Amino acid sequence: MTRQQTITKSHESAKDRLNHLAWFLDNSIPVPGLGGYRIGADGLIGLIPGIGDALGAVAASYILGEAARLGVPKSVLLQMFFNIAIDSIVGLIPFAGDLFDMAWKANIRNVRLIERYVDAPGRTTRSSRFLAFGLITTVLLFLGFIFLLGLLVLKWFVGLLIA
Repeated sequence: MTRQQTITKSHESAKDRLNHLAWFLDNSIPVPGLGGYRIGADGLIGLIPGIGDALGAVAASYILGEAARLGVPKSVLLQMFFNIAIDSIVGLIPFAGDLFDMAWKANIRNVRLIERYVDAPGRTTRSSRFLAFGLITTVLLFLGFIFLLGLLVLKWFVGLLIA
């Protein structure tokens, strides 16, 4: 067996393992009365106040770590991290966040990103770079806005003290 065949077999094994984990976390439990809609263990664990979303983030981070081990580029890993962050942050909102978590299915999204990268590395990397650029730009603009808002509030406050 050549090295390339070994790597491919290793990737296939990892993809199968990650697909099963994502299914368990996001789709393993059918919801009666909702026409075949499914939730997973992550959605149920997220209902536990305080630690549920943290446990879900740890499980999702395993998929992220496996993607890094498989050689997925940083731009795709950033997109995967974004999916986990959205899932975890919005999941902190009581009840509504849990419903969002059950619909967002970050683990399934991330495994699909890995599969797309393995199938079409160039295209997936380009689209992930575009998203990474957009995220970084948005965060920098937001931080700039917060900084300017802080300066305006400080100027207003100093004006009150002097007047």
